Amino acid sequence: MASSLKRALSDDDSKANPDLMTLVPLTQIPPEDVELLLDAAFGADRHGRTAYRIRENMPFLPELSFAALDGDTLMGTIQAWPARVADATGADPITLVGPVAVLPEAQGKGIGKALMARLLDAADAGAADAMVMIGDPEYYSRFFGFTAEATAGWDVPGPVERHRLLARVRRAGGLRSQGLLGPDPDFASRAAAA
Repeated sequence: MASSLKRALSDDDSKANPDLMTLVPLTQIPPEDVELLLDAAFGADRHGRTAYRIRENMPFLPELSFAALDGDTLMGTIQAWPARVADATGADPITLVGPVAVLPEAQGKGIGKALMARLLDAADAGAADAMVMIGDPEYYSRFFGFTAEATAGWDVPGPVERHRLLARVRRAGGLRSQGLLGPDPDFASRAAAA
């Protein structure tokens, strides 16, 4: 698949059509192909971003992570990660969404939107009742119901534009209003107990 991704990266005539895409679990895609796509979409220096600190040393969640294929060409991915909002009294688990990555020449054609819709379908079917992301508030609020209301009192391990720290909460009782958003070290033990 790496050769088809490299071919797609050099193909200026890409006519990606999300209606013709196949969405598959991210586990079906070689990790090196995902990394190439992420480099193309966000640059090789992306690892210093705050979102990477929030999910540091966490595995992606297979039930909420998908890829968009056009034939055998990787066009986009979406990943989700275990995180938590913690304070001195405890912690609430939450799912960090992102990155939503699409090949630069295929952006604006609905691939990211299709990936996000697939993730939300899985979340609403029981895979996640609270999600957070760093993204465009107008877009993610309008199409997917993410807002900055729940995140106003949260700290993050790095710089963030506060209006871009968005949450979508369907959990009864909501989440704590203050705390540090970061990796969830209890994820493995909760997953093993489930």
